[in-house]
Amino acid sequence: MSDAKLTHIDESGAANMVDVSGKTPTVRTAIATGKITMKRETLDLILSGSAAKGDVLATARIAGIMAAKRTHELIPLCHPLALSKVSIDIEPLDTEAGSEPGFKVTAMAKLTGQTGVEMEALTAASIACLTIYDMAKAADKGMIISDVRLMEKTGGKSGNWKSQ
Repeated sequence: MSDAKLTHIDESGAANMVDVSGKTPTVRTAIATGKITMKRETLDLILSGSAAKGDVLATARIAGIMAAKRTHELIPLCHPLALSKVSIDIEPLDTEAGSEPGFKVTAMAKLTGQTGVEMEALTAASIACLTIYDMAKAADKGMIISDVRLMEKTGGKSGNWKSQ
């Protein structure tokens, strides 16, 4: 068991927003990923650009970026952040290599500030996957969103971290 303390809980056990005013601003980045799997026909429909609701992947990218910017409205006790960059990369999963048809979403959030951007990257990846689901659900209600996770973070007092 780690000696790490939960930073959003005070000595009496009450939830609170962490005071970051004394922290030195540093460049901070976070990368998160998520996966959405689907029928092969659904993947082909999305890749062809023929989905009834329009360009699924472009819309998912925009939704992920917008979500990162609004994370503080969705997750209690998150600080509103002045993000300097958010990017969303969506790549088809390689069905030739034996994986299920679908997409891998990679979200990157960056700023110079006093607190990290992990939640913004995770929110962006999640919402991009949810947007793909929403825009293609008429063709495939059985799509599965999975494996949303932090892959890497840099900056701040705790330094750099990378998933193994």
